[in-house]
Amino acid sequence: MDKQIVEIDMADVGHGNPDWIAALEAGKVLYFPNFGSFAGAGFTPQKEELALFREDIRDPKSRNISLDAGGNLKGAAGGDDTKAMLAGMIGRFRAEAEALLGNLVPRYGDHLRRGATSFRPSVVETRVQSWRADDKRMHVDAFPSRPNRGERLLRVFTNVNLEGVPRVWRVGEPFEDVARRFLPLTKPYSAWQARVLNALGVTKSLRSEYDHLMLQLHDAMKGDLDYQQNGPQLTFGFPPGSAWICFSDQTSHAAMSGQYMLEHTLQLSPLHQYDKQSSPLAILSRLQGHALV
Repeated sequence: MDKQIVEIDMADVGHGNPDWIAALEAGKVLYFPNFGSFAGAGFTPQKEELALFREDIRDPKSRNISLDAGGNLKGAAGGDDTKAMLAGMIGRFRAEAEALLGNLVPRYGDHLRRGATSFRPSVVETRVQSWRADDKRMHVDAFPSRPNRGERLLRVFTNVNLEGVPRVWRVGEPFEDVARRFLPLTKPYSAWQARVLNALGVTKSLRSEYDHLMLQLHDAMKGDLDYQQNGPQLTFGFPPGSAWICFSDQTSHAAMSGQYMLEHTLQLSPLHQYDKQSSPLAILSRLQGHALV
């Protein structure tokens, strides 16, 4: 398996390095070890924000604390002052994440659509979830209720743990290898079932064949315990102060341990990639031999 994590010094971040762009669009992880300590860029919590670093800052009914694209904070416990401080911290990270992307992938520019930005204060390894929702199992991101018809999920993460605890991930094989391994196990797409799910409000829009296949790959990966243990993979601990970027719909990944992380999601049409043929939509369309959306 080729090197799946590409290390980049913040001092070297310029405008559109083609090797980094090719690595990102191939599903690799771009890793910035000195994101939190680089002068004039990056992200470090401010002194007054340290009071936010406790697990009960999250509403127990919510998985994470998030700031949506409109600036609305969700999932937080506490009073108005606490929520205002959370919104400020999360928004400041969002600005730094978008500035980093502006340097790395300038062509994406105005084509990026801002999604939610989250603060994740929970301990990963003690979280109890169903097997489908368990992000400690390697997977590519796909969401049952939110079809995206091939739109990319570009994510920026930073570990903000105050006690030196790394955020440990497993990173798996390239997307095309995953697709070739699991596509033979997928169920056929049914257009009428997709229409029923949409009519019942189970999905927020019509599920395309692409969305169907991505969900099938997601579930097949998570449900194969031998693959989880023995499939091609590496384990990597992202230390506090570091950041990493990947297309999470393409990068096989699993979050194994850690506490306190910030994450920013943006969406991008594959038409605006540098290499349009590297997207999951293009790869699955080629392997299936027909258009999927």
